[in-house]
Amino acid sequence: MKRDALIDVVVVLLERALPSTSVAPIEIFSAAGVLWQQFNRLPPAPRFRVRTVSLDGRPTRYLVPLGLRPQGALASVRHADLIVVPTAEADLDQALRANAPLFPWLRRWYERGARIAGVCTGASLLAEAGLLDGKVGTTHWAFVDEYRRRYPRVRWQAERFVTEAGRVFCGGGVYASIDLCLYLVEKFCGHETAVETAKALLLETPRIWQSGYGTAPPRSAHDDERIQKAQDWLFRNFKEETSVDGLAARVGMSPRNFARRFTAATSETPLAYLHRLRIDAARRLLETGKGVVGVADVSRAVGYQDLAFFRRLFKRHTGEAPRAYRERFGPLRVARAR
Repeated sequence: MKRDALIDVVVVLLERALPSTSVAPIEIFSAAGVLWQQFNRLPPAPRFRVRTVSLDGRPTRYLVPLGLRPQGALASVRHADLIVVPTAEADLDQALRANAPLFPWLRRWYERGARIAGVCTGASLLAEAGLLDGKVGTTHWAFVDEYRRRYPRVRWQAERFVTEAGRVFCGGGVYASIDLCLYLVEKFCGHETAVETAKALLLETPRIWQSGYGTAPPRSAHDDERIQKAQDWLFRNFKEETSVDGLAARVGMSPRNFARRFTAATSETPLAYLHRLRIDAARRLLETGKGVVGVADVSRAVGYQDLAFFRRLFKRHTGEAPRAYRERFGPLRVARAR
């Protein structure tokens, strides 16, 4: 693609979506090369040409009292370097029925070389179109289990805000549309333009991880009573030192059989399950600040005496160091004016 050519962006407007996932891409791509220059009295150098479409060209109605009028229908698009698909309604079956014309249209433009980006539940529409088969993708943490069942060929990485797989991009939650768009600005225009755009709009540069925003509870929806008994004990006693042998003995099983059945029932090894319980507890302590002072206190409170090990494990699970996590999600501290 020529560096001096305007990049054609098509933002799709969908019924019963959240409008920010359409508006944010419109604003960010329209601002790139323009707003920073305006603020610094420089000649504007727009990088993107943004066009909006709906399935049939009619205005779209949203889950909030707002409507958007598109510039045309899907069939009116003649040029597209990048297509952005916003959130779809949460009910997956309804979303698939309502947006059926979108899937062949996306496949045609992908075959023509366009890049395709999906935001939040919009990733399910990319998956339905087959564009994520064999690729990594992300979505809102609350929907990932359903999408894993529905689209097993996608390598879902819901801990990430942004994923890239060839010419297909995904953004995690609703406001991850901002992270995704800034990421794409950098992809198309370079780091300097992305940073200038973020500064002009008072945005952070793209976040990568969403693990800290939602904690999916460890899986327990199964009918293996012995494994459920072991899970219940771990929920109550996760701070204590334990072992596979000890857990197996508690439920009257051999260690090998216990480990096999535990993994089959929960999709995690007993040790991984224990670590997740502890890290979830650590997150809550860092978020509330109750009863702990420093990161070392949190580490000990959830069962880790080795602080360095706790820090590595916490970052592996959440994408952030404990201190950074507390600064982002902990109680707000407002300095009093004197």
